[in-house]
Amino acid sequence: MPPEWAPQAATLLVWPRAGGDWGPDLPPARDALAAMAAALAAAQDVILIAADAECRSSIRAHPDLSGLPDERLRIADIPANDIWVRDTGPVTLLDGDGGRRFLDFRFDGWGGRHPSADDDALTARLHAAGTLGAGRLVRRDWVLEGGSIEVDGAGSLLTTERCLLHGRRNPGLDRAAVEARLRTDLGVDRVLWLRHGHLEGDDTDSHVDTLVRFAGPGHIVHQGCADPDDPHHAPLAAMADELAALATADGGRYRLTRLPLPAPQFDADGRRVPAGYANFLLGNGLILAPAYDDPADAEAHALLADCFPGRRLVAVDCRALIRQNGALHCAAMQIPRGDT
Repeated sequence: MPPEWAPQAATLLVWPRAGGDWGPDLPPARDALAAMAAALAAAQDVILIAADAECRSSIRAHPDLSGLPDERLRIADIPANDIWVRDTGPVTLLDGDGGRRFLDFRFDGWGGRHPSADDDALTARLHAAGTLGAGRLVRRDWVLEGGSIEVDGAGSLLTTERCLLHGRRNPGLDRAAVEARLRTDLGVDRVLWLRHGHLEGDDTDSHVDTLVRFAGPGHIVHQGCADPDDPHHAPLAAMADELAALATADGGRYRLTRLPLPAPQFDADGRRVPAGYANFLLGNGLILAPAYDDPADAEAHALLADCFPGRRLVAVDCRALIRQNGALHCAAMQIPRGDT
């Protein structure tokens, strides 16, 4: 499984539906997706999934998208329950000959929390329509969400016990069984488990992509919290201690970059939502960074730019997205470039 910084052929996105859960946040949520698509389309193809006719017409009417050429912005008419394609789209591997293998894991609405029938069928429908490009489709009969795993392309995988060992998803699979499947299915040599760390409001049971990301085989970027009065402070500090104790594949220590935490963000019901900066997204020559109209934005963006030198940083307002518990990485899935 190649890392996200490897060359990409395309990025999958899903346009927010008018009949979904967005309510008054629908226009700013669509603005965020349009900003992502426009930035990515400068360097690679964007496959934008339209769940219904209104989605298709509103995509082409959006001012940020109306001028993009059809060969760069490809609209796929495929049903979808929600926009979080990181968890519903294909996990793509490269075979030894450079061909692609699209792994289609089961999706159960994050442990049965939300409707999921169309999202579970999304990858197979995309493949059947030829939207994903050349590559084999391989169904895997266990639940695995793309946001729950992070790979460095050199054999190491990061994940959290809180998510992958949660009994709602794969009852009967213990840690040894899950680790064996990760090694076999994703071609990794070792699994690095994190016990600590979570963001309030996260309904994914601590997806690793909200907390910890690789910036290279020997470099980890992680979400921190400097305020000792914030309830995130203790769990994120414990997570930082875990990361400091991790050994690299060659027995060394990881370079660690700690990201600041924005001021608390809340939804319309006053519930705190999982706002952070670790949910950034990489494209060819790009890093898309979450923004919350917060003083911490500038510090976080400077740190991320230093982690990925040579990439152009594009800030995307994620306030509407985060009120539905996700941000940039959650809303996108890359299709790596293959040789065939």
